[in-house]
Amino acid sequence: MGGEHGCLSIARSLGAAGIPVYAINHRQSVVKYSRFCKWIDLPDSKAIGTEVWAAYLLGRESNHLRGAVLLAASDEAIELIAEHRQGLAEKFTLDLSNPDAQLCMLDKLCTYRVAQAAGVPTPQFWVANTPEQIVKLQHELLFPLILKPVLGHKFSRKFTGHYAVTYNMDELLRAFETVCGAGIPTFLVEMIPGPDDRLCSYYTYLDESGNNLIDFTKRVIRRYPINMGGSTYHITDSVPDIRALSLALFRLTGLRGVANAEFKMDERDGKLKLIECNARFTAADCLLVASGLNLPLFVYDRLTGRPHAAPSRYRMGMRLWKPVGDFAAYRQLNKMGLLTFRAWIRNIMHPQIFPVFRWNDPLPAIIGGVRLIRYAWSRFRLSILSGKDGTALSRLPRSSTLPSTTIIRSDLPAQIEPAIESLHK
Repeated sequence: MGGEHGCLSIARSLGAAGIPVYAINHRQSVVKYSRFCKWIDLPDSKAIGTEVWAAYLLGRESNHLRGAVLLAASDEAIELIAEHRQGLAEKFTLDLSNPDAQLCMLDKLCTYRVAQAAGVPTPQFWVANTPEQIVKLQHELLFPLILKPVLGHKFSRKFTGHYAVTYNMDELLRAFETVCGAGIPTFLVEMIPGPDDRLCSYYTYLDESGNNLIDFTKRVIRRYPINMGGSTYHITDSVPDIRALSLALFRLTGLRGVANAEFKMDERDGKLKLIECNARFTAADCLLVASGLNLPLFVYDRLTGRPHAAPSRYRMGMRLWKPVGDFAAYRQLNKMGLLTFRAWIRNIMHPQIFPVFRWNDPLPAIIGGVRLIRYAWSRFRLSILSGKDGTALSRLPRSSTLPSTTIIRSDLPAQIEPAIESLHK
């Protein structure tokens, strides 16, 4: 339930093992086109909320799935299962979890406070609920500064990305006014300096006693946009100290089941500092599978009474690559004089794992590619038309009060075609 690339990886991992898989997700999710799962067609929850998912799972329509394993691949799925856990547990097999701990990890402010109590380093952060409180903190704040939503999935429903980056007090106050005006609680977080390859993550599975049954570490090579966007290139690696820090946080919180934590090395003091924690499967799950850690199958077998020994090692140097996003990252770094074309080509000349494309399941990648081409073509047409009519772009809804380089309305692509049609008329 939920997710994007992580959901697709789960479907492929379990479907390849001969396990029937059903997917509940947003209508635009590419998992809908995978041959390894059966799509459950429900009204789009992006428009009306995940209550439609809950109504289906708890209602009679899903009786044919009674006893099935229900896995969360997104924050909203975790929230739904925690809220309706008792009713869902009477009908489905749920993964081992501590709902209170999971909800704390969804709450980024709660995560940081627990981390501090566990002795896990974090960036500096401040809580401000009004513009006046922000102004009082101006002598303490360090720019660039992240305006971080307490609940990231609530933010993503209205804006692209997971947070806003601001570079001065005026930008911060405008962003704060817009985000809080949308009813999204936030707090302020120091942006850790340094390149994106200082980011790393630890994955595990915690049993009933809190013992970690799996150890896995990966590192980010690039993101786009740099220092603020999604990861475009990952590599499996061994990062000193990340395991101990992650487990200290997980155990104090009381997490059970799937867990991962992301850190960034702060070059100023040489410490790994917590970025966020996820108590679920993530978009990088396919990298774990390709490296010898089939986490979805391990969890499924454990829940269905077929436990097997947890993998004790994984292959180093395995790479997860998003070609389009990484090319954009290269172009940005190249313009900054930080990466040449030759160095980029040399860097990607390795066997690659792709988050969507598979030879034995090509349709999700084909559909995703067609959508990307249509979107790019629409933007190109719009740019030509706006050149002829300077008012064209003003017809599109946008968050004009936010720094334009940090946050954009997530519904922009859906508005492009109507705008073009109106221009034609």
